[in-house]
Amino acid sequence: MMKSFFSAAALLLGLVAPSAVLAAPSLPGVPREVTRDLLRPVEERQSSCHTAANRACWAPGFDINTDYEVSTPNTGVTRTYTLTLTEVDNWLGPDGVVKQKVMLVNGDIFGPTITANWGDWIQVNVINNLRTNGTSIHWHGLHQKGTNMHDGANGVTECPIPPKGGSRIYRFRAQQYGTSWYHSHFSAQYGNGVVGTIVVNGPASLPYDIDLGVFPITDYYHKPADVLVEETMNGGPPPSDTVLFKGHGKNPQTGAGKFANVTLTPGKRHRLRIINTSTHDHFQLKLQNHTMTIIAADMVPVQAQTVDSLFLAVGQRYDVTIDANQSVGNYWFNATFGGGLACGASLNPHPAAVFRYQGAPNTLPTYIGTPAADANCMDLNNLTPVVSRSVPTSGFTPRPNNTLPVSLTLGGTPLFVWKVNGSSINVDWDKPIVDYVIAQNTSYPPQANVITVNSVNQWTYWLIENDPTGPFSIPHPMHLHGHDFLVVGRSPDQPAGVPQTRYRFNPATDMALLKSSNPVRRDVAMLPANGWLLIAFKSDNPGAWLFHCHIAWHVSGGLSVQYLERPDDLRNGFSQADKNQHNNNCNAWRAYWPTNPYPKIDSGLKVKKWVGEHPDWYIKN
Repeated sequence: MMKSFFSAAALLLGLVAPSAVLAAPSLPGVPREVTRDLLRPVEERQSSCHTAANRACWAPGFDINTDYEVSTPNTGVTRTYTLTLTEVDNWLGPDGVVKQKVMLVNGDIFGPTITANWGDWIQVNVINNLRTNGTSIHWHGLHQKGTNMHDGANGVTECPIPPKGGSRIYRFRAQQYGTSWYHSHFSAQYGNGVVGTIVVNGPASLPYDIDLGVFPITDYYHKPADVLVEETMNGGPPPSDTVLFKGHGKNPQTGAGKFANVTLTPGKRHRLRIINTSTHDHFQLKLQNHTMTIIAADMVPVQAQTVDSLFLAVGQRYDVTIDANQSVGNYWFNATFGGGLACGASLNPHPAAVFRYQGAPNTLPTYIGTPAADANCMDLNNLTPVVSRSVPTSGFTPRPNNTLPVSLTLGGTPLFVWKVNGSSINVDWDKPIVDYVIAQNTSYPPQANVITVNSVNQWTYWLIENDPTGPFSIPHPMHLHGHDFLVVGRSPDQPAGVPQTRYRFNPATDMALLKSSNPVRRDVAMLPANGWLLIAFKSDNPGAWLFHCHIAWHVSGGLSVQYLERPDDLRNGFSQADKNQHNNNCNAWRAYWPTNPYPKIDSGLKVKKWVGEHPDWYIKN
């Protein structure tokens, strides 16, 4: 009855096309009419020009060369989803080990894939049935142009959604296309299971026959993420217990669990959407006896580039094609760690999945293969975006107001505190920065680490220096909300371990290292150990946008700033409906928070102290 009502209401409101409201099997949390439309082949949903032989075409007037920042299809379609968060005690994990606590999306450790077409609207109702935790869901990599309040960063764009049945609706446009993911930006939910994947169908820079779908890879820990955060405040990061590929993993000690399996069709070209949804680990990936051809980095289409192996940082995505041109058989897909273990480690010595040719026996590969080349924790810096951007390097002069030194403070309580520009971020869940914007109050708390950007449609340059005065440093995957950024330059590559050569930006010698014409563009890039990274983004998207390390322990420890871009335009662009929802949700959160039994002890962006019904986990301040 409820589904029938929803279908009728959606039809009346114009949220779905009439042809979509037909009988079809439904997916969990996805209305029947949306399920049916998404299960149709892309070729049927778009014009006939988008074929296996010509993926560059999408629809009349839109193809791989269309700049989605300028022009996006108007499909008139809204894809509607419901995500329900629950927590489970004594949960049997995919490697056969019982975890004391997990937090699930629609009953699974990986939430449903949110699928849409380029230009669709996406509407997600998030219901928080957790016991004591708030939540907010961030739609990683989606620019949220005109919908900043739907970015899902608690303490910045919203108050958390209160537990015990609180809910809110996120609504935003699929202005871009490609592969991404969503995750909690509150509490330990990101590491405890509140995560899922996103696919926005669109053109591609290379023909392919079969889309294999999403392939998330993540570090996996038997301890709750909250406990790990407590430990990493006063010690080094622990190795992961294992690595999961698409939610599966084989326990190397007991043999429990199973390897993820991917089927390749002989003679066909396949698209694989690889996503690193880890809390800490970066991976070096290699499919034995095969190459991979990169066609997109994050959600930026690139000219096809073939590689033998691939470094994938936390939060990054690569769309690759794989030609099934080898003998019919089974092949290992390996994840290894490089950089002297400066960017990840696991107790599983050989994390892997199995790629099986159709017609091959259901057995494990017999050829071990060769390890991936050591990338020394550095991502590719030579990709070429299809849609070109250029930025004048002559416009950059390093100054205190565009230089962001990252530092690690040692010796206090807690032992490790991460800072940017000498300040460790600590957001206020009760009063997010957008509240200041609405009230025209510019007295931002110092600990909010607000950087105001008032220029309009101008390139802004940001030099991030990695602990320039410290004895050593480690690499950081830096992620920007609301934008892709241009990687204008970075310090010379070097091994990530110790000893290290310290590189500080020197205009006399380093201007020559900068690239102005169509450099790499993405939303996560590696900040080198003891080095620097120069990025640029155009101030064309008013909003409050986090810029942070995507290692959960580091952003929890304070490694973040927030750009407040064109606050007057942001305030004037808020719809009354968005402000009403914002105020209602904040009022519900403020009513709940005084009753919460556990203190907030970190930045508030990734992890707060949470113990559920297990007082032995709780450590008093």
